[in-house]
Amino acid sequence: MKKGENFIKKVEETIKVISVERQADDQITITVDRNDLPEAVRILYYDLGGWLSSMIPNDERQLNGSFAMYYVLSMEGGKMNEGDELPQEEKCWMTVKAYLPANDPTFPSVTCKVPAAVWYEREAFDMFGITAVGLPDPRRLVLSDDWPEGLHPLRKDAMDYRHRPAAVDHKDEPDYDFLHPEGSKVLDVPLGPLHITSDEPGHFRLYCDGDTIIDADFRLFYQHRGMEKLAENRMNYDQMGYLAERVCGICGYAHAIACIEAAEKAVGLEIPLRAQAIRVICLEIERLHSHLLNIGLACEVTGNVTSFMQIFRIREYSMELAQLVTGGRKTYGNVVMGGLRRDMSGEEIKKSLDLLKIIEQQTKEVWDAVMDDKSQIDRWIGVGVLDKQVARDFSPVGPNVRGSGFKRDSRYDHPYDFIDKLDFNIPVEHGGDVFSRETVRYYELLESVSIIRQCLEMLPGGQTVISTRTLISPEAFGIGNVEAPRGENIHWIMHGNAQKVYRWRCRAATYNNWPSLRYQFRGNTIADAALIVCSLDPCYSCTERVTVIDVNKNKSKILTHKDLKQYSQTLKNSPLMKM
Repeated sequence: MKKGENFIKKVEETIKVISVERQADDQITITVDRNDLPEAVRILYYDLGGWLSSMIPNDERQLNGSFAMYYVLSMEGGKMNEGDELPQEEKCWMTVKAYLPANDPTFPSVTCKVPAAVWYEREAFDMFGITAVGLPDPRRLVLSDDWPEGLHPLRKDAMDYRHRPAAVDHKDEPDYDFLHPEGSKVLDVPLGPLHITSDEPGHFRLYCDGDTIIDADFRLFYQHRGMEKLAENRMNYDQMGYLAERVCGICGYAHAIACIEAAEKAVGLEIPLRAQAIRVICLEIERLHSHLLNIGLACEVTGNVTSFMQIFRIREYSMELAQLVTGGRKTYGNVVMGGLRRDMSGEEIKKSLDLLKIIEQQTKEVWDAVMDDKSQIDRWIGVGVLDKQVARDFSPVGPNVRGSGFKRDSRYDHPYDFIDKLDFNIPVEHGGDVFSRETVRYYELLESVSIIRQCLEMLPGGQTVISTRTLISPEAFGIGNVEAPRGENIHWIMHGNAQKVYRWRCRAATYNNWPSLRYQFRGNTIADAALIVCSLDPCYSCTERVTVIDVNKNKSKILTHKDLKQYSQTLKNSPLMKM
């Protein structure tokens, strides 16, 4: 029986499936009526063990006269309890598709049944004018508050997508409708940039009872670079790989691979094994320097600068390793359709193996030293807990979800490239707190060293790139997935004419991690807020400021970044206590 057949039958027991398409052996799309969309997604999500990996709104009026919605679910089992996981041979991607009339682009909100869809459906209205009827939180998500009404940038007829309204005086700028529990102290924490398809600052508000956070809200997407629109209009696929690398300064290679492999899978293009292995090596190098960065920052934000410096010393070796593999200290500029631009020499392989020994040994030594520091561990344990049910409801990814007891990893659930030929473990912790997330990252560092070593020792011979002068079928679409350092990255590509992309949807790991952050803040102190966000591992700047507002006393105080770090390191002498 083909993958996905059981899922299709289960859905058909309740609702009518209009059609079934297969993009690949493990990628299946079912089309349903728009009114059946919420129930179809709910059945796959909760009843059959799916997780919402992405949602793609699409303007297909030029193709079939309609808008379309694609809800992409990773079918792997709910994993709430022992044994609640699908056999490997049944794991696949199930996409639920529905057409929306051009003159009535509305559909019943899926969020009412699957909370993980909330950001996706808010974005669908911003970018396409597609309305999720009954959406519990219909506020803008991506577009700025002063963006013109009725202008939806990703519609195919939005030729004036570069239009921006004239600058307005700050006092006249529309206010975002933050949640605001009455009678509470409000802490605004601007943190940015975040990476999704853009670099952006973020405005956080923590609602506190005394020093305890009782709820939170945040506004992101302050800068949107329009990368999806740019790719649709001007770029070929190799150029898209370079653009995808710019989504994030840390895990850009993961985006390039996911983007290019989505295009490759849509047409069934198989790249050489040697190229597959080197792609995996680069992805794991990226995990090395990213996890070392985050563990170092999780120490530094609580005042442990010594550990931070020692970890960054080790991180330098990972950058040297990247230079041996790709020729640059970052792994960028190496991915093309059909393979890679650069091969590795025997001498580079030997030096890489030597560097791996150093990284492995010194990482273990520094981690042991951090674990011996009781004051450091006390700042991590029990802080920022991601409850298991909240995680199940919102589909977070990466160390964020593995730290809450879920064995979710795209390398494990949906192996790509050379991965299925390797032996490795998926570290899982069950505390759901900062300590659990950082512990997962530490053990993943050791696994990454092992994976890179295996790839180098087993490196197949042959070429690293093949010709891609294949006629790309218009309207063919496919999913590209990788396990980036922050979690699963999903890219979805529909091919157009003349070797151009018709629709590119880039979903970075942090996009799926943000919605549940509100619940991780609750019950913690203001001093732990920066640490909780750090453990999420978003891309954010360290040059922002904080405004603390005590609405009961009607007083405010501006805190610099230095003040915030000092406040995070000690409660006793914090600036807030001096107000």
